Formats: sequence, structure tokens, C-alpha cells
Amino acid sequence: METSPCLDSEQTSVLIVDDHGVLADAIGLAINRESDMHCVATAVNGAQARAMAAHWKPDVVLMDVRLGDDDGIEVAADLARAAPDVRIIVLSAFIDQTLLTRAVNAGACALLPKDGSLDEILAAVRSSTRTGFAVNPVLMRNLVRSGEPRRGPPVPRLTPREEDVLRRLSDGADAVMIARDLGISLSTCRGYVKSLLRKLHAHSQLEAVVTASRIGLVSTTPRD
Repeated sequence: METSPCLDSEQTSVLIVDDHGVLADAIGLAINRESDMHCVATAVNGAQARAMAAHWKPDVVLMDVRLGDDDGIEVAADLARAAPDVRIIVLSAFIDQTLLTRAVNAGACALLPKDGSLDEILAAVRSSTRTGFAVNPVLMRNLVRSGEPRRGPPVPRLTPREEDVLRRLSDGADAVMIARDLGISLSTCRGYVKSLLRKLHAHSQLEAVVTASRIGLVSTTPRD
């Protein structure tokens, strides 16, 4: 466990929680090379994570799912309850519907592949927000492929604007970003999202994207 008191008030403070100390240190060094963020501490288990989060009050927590005998999702839920404004980014080698649901319910704001690049992690720290939930396209593809094709009602017919909103949801954008990109009001955008949830028989935006991917309405393949 390492801590650092050198933090500019304008920098994003980051706590790294990973039971692989070498990996945590490598991520911490990469973060500290950036001018707009700083690693305030690393933790290797749940007890250290809770203590460091209470002491440093970080803006962002990078949380590994597997922490030896500890469950990273449960630790994330504890941190989110203690500090509702903290942005928690979960790192996982594989995602299934259960993990996705648990991460959302725990208060996380993003899921990244454990073996992803440092650039992806840095970008996620910068773009993380408490108003949305982002899933890396690689993990999203794994989730879509892991599920059996659903039997249900015919493929719904979407309006062109609903298709625009759905595509942006599949890219990880939230309602605020979509409204801005499409030049529509936030209220109008949320109306399209509600319509998509109804047509796709989904209870969340993520479930809507997964359902749409399985029935071929959107692709989770990264764009060139």
C-alpha cells in the first residue's frame, strides 16, 4: 500500500484497488505522469480500500473484481454508500449479466477489461461520470456472445431518431452526451430512451443495448 500527499486541487484524485501490487503500482505511475490526475493511494484488499477511501476521499476508484478473499463489487458498494459522489471504475477479465447487474447496483460507473491498455484506463478516469454507466466494447461483445438468443416478440420497429439514440447508447454515451451530440433537449432525449426501453422490453439502458445487440439492431464491434 502506498500513499502520496502530493495532490493539486485541480487534479482528479485516484485510488487503485488491486491485489496484484506490481500492476497497481504500474497503473499508479502512469496516472502520476498525467498532469490532470494523481494516484493518492493503492490498496490490495477490502480493508485497505475502505481505510484509504475514508482517508483520501478520492474522486475516482479503480476497483478490481477479484481481491483475494474479498469481493471487489461488495467493496465498491461500501465505498459508494460512504461517498455517493465517488466514481468507481470496475476492472474485470470477463463480464456476464450477473456481474454487470451487480456492478450497476453497487454504484459503479464503468466496466473495463482487466487486460486493457493504460490509455483506456486514463481515458475512463477522465470521462467517468456519476450520471451514466459505460461498458468497454470488448466486454460488451463478450456479454452479448455469452447469452443465448432470446425468444420473444418480433424485432421492434424504431424511428430514425430512436436508432440514433440507441447507437450512441451502445457506444457508452449517456443521455446528456446524446442530447448534446444530436442537438436535442435532455428531456426529449430521455423520452427516446424510455421509448427504447419499452420497445425492447428492457429495464435499463444496458439491458436495452444487450437486447438490441442480440437481435441485430446495433453492433458492438468497434468502429474504424
